[in-house]
Amino acid sequence: MAKKVAILVRNREGEALRMAVGATLADDEINVFIMDKEIKHNEDNDLNLETLTDLLDVKIFSNNPANPYTQKSTEEIARMLSEYDVIIPY
Repeated sequence: MAKKVAILVRNREGEALRMAVGATLADDEINVFIMDKEIKHNEDNDLNLETLTDLLDVKIFSNNPANPYTQKSTEEIARMLSEYDVIIPY
């Protein structure tokens, strides 16, 4: 049975994004939440973000308007997280 998995991106964004790509191999529903900071754009992060959004149809949410993903307030994200089976913080 597929699980709902939330990846919370805070401090180790490169590792979190790589992990999110890898987590899709289990055929679970993966969603990424970029919290507070603006995501750093570099070759690795951009490749992982493109893979997640364009190839794997992973939904990415953020509470920082500087990030070009679906915007949610911190409170909305907290409510959303209650629906997940697994939450992986980075």
